[in-house]
Amino acid sequence: MAGLNETPSGNRVHIAFFGLRNAGKSTLVNRFAGQDVAIVSDVAGTTTDPVSKAMEILPLGPCLVTDTAGLDDEGPLGEMRVKKSLSVLATADVAVWVESEGDGDHFARFDAACRARGIPVLRYRRGDDVDEFRRRIASVRFADAPHPLVADLVAVGDVVVCVCPIDESAPKGRLILPQQQVVREILDAGAAALVCQPAQLAQLLERVPQVKFVITDSQAFKDVDSVVPPETPLTSFSIVFARAKGDLAAYCDGADALGALKDGDRVLISEGCTHHRQCNDIGTVKLPKWIAAKTGRKLVFEWTSGNTFPEDLSRYSLVVHCGGCMLTRRAVQERIAHCRAAGVPITNYGVCIAVCNGITADAVTCMVKRKRK
Repeated sequence: MAGLNETPSGNRVHIAFFGLRNAGKSTLVNRFAGQDVAIVSDVAGTTTDPVSKAMEILPLGPCLVTDTAGLDDEGPLGEMRVKKSLSVLATADVAVWVESEGDGDHFARFDAACRARGIPVLRYRRGDDVDEFRRRIASVRFADAPHPLVADLVAVGDVVVCVCPIDESAPKGRLILPQQQVVREILDAGAAALVCQPAQLAQLLERVPQVKFVITDSQAFKDVDSVVPPETPLTSFSIVFARAKGDLAAYCDGADALGALKDGDRVLISEGCTHHRQCNDIGTVKLPKWIAAKTGRKLVFEWTSGNTFPEDLSRYSLVVHCGGCMLTRRAVQERIAHCRAAGVPITNYGVCIAVCNGITADAVTCMVKRKRK
């Protein structure tokens, strides 16, 4: 149960260490973290793949520290290692360059890549005080500051109803992470969070008429929409995550592409986490079923999960992405930008499911537009 109390990766400060082979990256990572995270050796190229460790580092708080392979690695395998190392920039909040002799050209290219992404770069010289360097990182103003999920939508004393279906795909003994985080933000704002399943919603709303809004698991949109009074705002956990970590306006525009899909088009369904698939999994079973029913087309569905996201998107007509609770905001933004550059529309689980149920999301209010009953 200890893992339930850990800060998720998507809410940690991601610090990545780069440099040439034998620059001392792994040594610095271990000293910076105060424990043995990476293998240290005098042999050039000891680190062959990114190695990450989640930890609490004062005064930074929850962090994810990543050691990478040298960016001067050579040969076909070395090129693959360099590419893998640079892929870490997709999630890095701050990049540390460990200086070494003759690294000028490599650093210039690396610095340009970081600037293009808005990632601050700090340079470490061998012998610099590690504690002082840690304080320097803590003082960095990151480009992607945390965005609230619902804290800016509620006030002290408000009541928010959270509809959390408990079915065969729900984890045993706990709520899923998006639900946990939303409930916590509501409580932190001094508001009240009432939690129920869809079957209990009508009775709860009768007892508590003054509800600020209702937030539901996206897969229950249809049932919840039929119960919630038209004057009560409604949204979903996935939509509030879309606003906080993604681009809700872009997702709403992307959902319009559902109407333009043709037989044989490929749809990529991408999740930021990896988990055991249940028999009625939302990403692999429910979403394809709903999209096919909405479009009336014979579509080809493909899936990615975790940190995997295709470099070549040319074969896809639409990308449907999860809320991104396990990803940093930077990682989600990178994927949106990648889709935009490729000219491929991207939408979000919650927005897509709402549209499939005849409901559209409002990118300004974060609520859904509903037909009056």
